[in-house]
Amino acid sequence: MDILKNITNELPGLVSDAIFEGANIILYTKDKDFFKNVGTRIKEVVNKIKKRIELRADQSILVSEEETEKTIRELVPEEAKIEKIIFDKQRSTVMIEARKPGLVIGRQGTILEDIKKTTLWNPLAQRSPAIHSKITEKIRSVLYANNTYRKKFLNNIGKKIYDEWNPEKKDIWVRLTYLGSGRQVGRSCLLLHTPNSKVLFDCGINPGIAEGTERFPYLDVPEVGDLNSIDAIILSHAHTDHSALIPYLYKMGYKGPVYMTAPTRDISSLLALDFVGVAYKQATSPLFKAEDITEMVKHSISLNYGEVFDITPDIRITFFNAGHVLGSCIVHVNIGNGLHNFVYTADTNYRRSRLLDPAINKFPRAETVTLESTYGSKDDILPPRIETEEKFLNIVKETIKKGGKILLPELGLGHSQETVLRVEEAIRTGKLPKIPVYIDGMVWDINAIHTAYPDFLSSAVRNQIFQGKNPFISPIFKRVGSPTERREVLEGGPCIIIATSGMLVGGASVEYFKNLANNENNTIVFGCYQAAGSLGRQVQEGNSVVQIDRSYGGESIGVKMRVETLSGLSAHSGRGELLQFINRMNPRPKKILINHGELSKSLDLASTLYRQNKIETIVPRNLETIRLK
Repeated sequence: MDILKNITNELPGLVSDAIFEGANIILYTKDKDFFKNVGTRIKEVVNKIKKRIELRADQSILVSEEETEKTIRELVPEEAKIEKIIFDKQRSTVMIEARKPGLVIGRQGTILEDIKKTTLWNPLAQRSPAIHSKITEKIRSVLYANNTYRKKFLNNIGKKIYDEWNPEKKDIWVRLTYLGSGRQVGRSCLLLHTPNSKVLFDCGINPGIAEGTERFPYLDVPEVGDLNSIDAIILSHAHTDHSALIPYLYKMGYKGPVYMTAPTRDISSLLALDFVGVAYKQATSPLFKAEDITEMVKHSISLNYGEVFDITPDIRITFFNAGHVLGSCIVHVNIGNGLHNFVYTADTNYRRSRLLDPAINKFPRAETVTLESTYGSKDDILPPRIETEEKFLNIVKETIKKGGKILLPELGLGHSQETVLRVEEAIRTGKLPKIPVYIDGMVWDINAIHTAYPDFLSSAVRNQIFQGKNPFISPIFKRVGSPTERREVLEGGPCIIIATSGMLVGGASVEYFKNLANNENNTIVFGCYQAAGSLGRQVQEGNSVVQIDRSYGGESIGVKMRVETLSGLSAHSGRGELLQFINRMNPRPKKILINHGELSKSLDLASTLYRQNKIETIVPRNLETIRLK
């Protein structure tokens, strides 16, 4: 079926070129009147083929870049604060990066429409980060610098999808193989396999294991085969137990697309660079290098929540908010034109947090669903958030009264931003005294990425940002960026220190712990999951002496500081929320697959779900294949 030829035949003499951008169909025209007054002609074609079509002006009729920039600056109000205007001539597109993109768009898109009709360029508005972000700038520059390659790459994906596209085909089977995260937390990696397609969901490491084969998914198995037999990778979110190994796949020769949200693309790239940096610091050879991360970005396709997108001839996906971290998604997978619907939830939070709205559990159709069990046991009932936050404030005030310091080891993504919002509000409203709050490690850079994507944040935080009260840029926060500044923090008075990593496995938090652990006036507060075997788990379990990793000196450290764990602040659903997610899910699934949890927690959750719902509930092992259809 030559879908492009059919379209051009419907529009005789009007289309100069027709190509694919992934599953999207792009038409170019040299006819100015047709471009300006496209109207019902395109709508009629869309209604026939049921696919998204975008019309762009051919390069030959575009107004010059100089004249277009002049027009943009005349039409866009000055208070929009335009920071960059980037032209992508290959796609006849101009990106307008501004502090207030809403003013670039105009009421009901009127300003963008005026720019389009005047210059014939396709204008897009993008928010510039309130905090300068080198990684976001680098990623955007990589995408534009490689626009010729990406145009060809995206067109080839579309050809592959539509050349084999057959909505009438009914002979289909669906298998799901666990390459990681089966009966364990870490190295999330699932392979979905149909007669036409192979799709990888996530590819991460086990963060609690420093080395050895148990750290990585099972990729050297017949089900995976040649990496280029994989049609697509879908990344649910940027945490390293889901994302860390994706650049390695590009190093090993994978050339296909990776689908994710734009925030996930930016943050996973930042975490991958840190992954390389930690390896060099530990005097080991990194699994991949910066150029492999660039390859991942070059091959990335960013989707928004609710955007339906074909990724193979028989698989269509839609992202929904997972409530876990910025840009995290639940993936709804429509297989075989509705023959089977699979929901990959990855990590979720089914309750409202300061940072994010709760996870979505309403889908068009759903026969099979995965569910994490990180906090799935009977003991994992999370206390009310207000109660936990009150306890946190009391711990901080008691430590300050003794003249001590509060160390908050944080995951760079998600948990740390929730902490930043909580501390900012407490000091702003007088619930905590105005003491210094130091941010060390990747948290600052990830905060910057949050300021670039407020549309993915909770409605409350989004409104704060739009009203010019961005909590991430509060003056109470001080960035620590050097050993000298770190020493000044340690030698100073009472303060709060927010530092990565959350499990005390590498990062600035280990340096602070080494220096603060032996003083009973200081406090360490764990708020995120501590993987088995990690230094954080050892401290959390009450060991009076712990061994520091050799890359941080390797010495034994006596632990006299106060140790607290606040389970009510997790970015994961607790047991109650996991049960509610399924009980309130619409439609009700026919099969539940429990993963991403320690064995006892996974079995406990599965047993309860089956008893309550009488739905087939399975706890797969790694390397086990489940037939879904």
